[in-house]
Amino acid sequence: MNKKELKEFLDAKVEQYNRPDFITSDPIQIPHRFSKKEDIEIAGFLSATIAWGNRKSIINNANRMMQLLDNSPYDFIINHQEQDLEKLEPFVHRTFNGLDFITFIKSLKHIYKNHNGLEAIFATHAENDSLQKAIHFFKQSFFEIEHLQRTQKHVSDPLKNSAAKRINMFLRWMVRNDNTGVDFGIWKTLSPSQLSCPLDVHSGNVARKLGLLQRKKNDGKALTELDNALRKMDKNDPVKYDFALFGLGVFEGF
Repeated sequence: MNKKELKEFLDAKVEQYNRPDFITSDPIQIPHRFSKKEDIEIAGFLSATIAWGNRKSIINNANRMMQLLDNSPYDFIINHQEQDLEKLEPFVHRTFNGLDFITFIKSLKHIYKNHNGLEAIFATHAENDSLQKAIHFFKQSFFEIEHLQRTQKHVSDPLKNSAAKRINMFLRWMVRNDNTGVDFGIWKTLSPSQLSCPLDVHSGNVARKLGLLQRKKNDGKALTELDNALRKMDKNDPVKYDFALFGLGVFEGF
């Protein structure tokens, strides 16, 4: 395929997968249960945090998280007492355990109380064409509170060459308004043009087969390479192609 044909092919795949029925098989369904901005972003952040491994297991455990937060995540985070956190201790999703979950709840309270919320902290450090440095500063702020060292591994740092797949996916959910009702587009201070593709095994493999990515590892350098390729096809909304790459990899075994 030449560049024009490749763009047409991927645009068609975006059209195919960027539809409301995508929600039913994806962790994005968890924040879609809520209508309040803070509930949506907290549910999205926590669901994205555990979004690795079996998708059914991710969705089940993200549901469990919401139940443990009384299906009112913002209210729980802002108003919880120390004893309210005890019920979170048995939670586990792969290497993310109840102690990590408790730290995340305390850190989110710190973000809302002292940094004016999740959107503000990313917007403060955003660059014109990238949010990767903003992710680095977000991680710094997130762990300003007392925390277990082990919990730090659950927030990626692009400045340490991580592709930060889960946070980039969360940012896509919050920033991108796709007019189909899949991504939320509730963060108006950031632009879809600043987003990076959530790079994982599926999207990486498809991108390599299509010649969009040469680097073998799914790391920060690969993300920069893929970002550059996707921005050439649509500089205003490059991560719409996440739907195409992911759909081709997961649903079509491309």
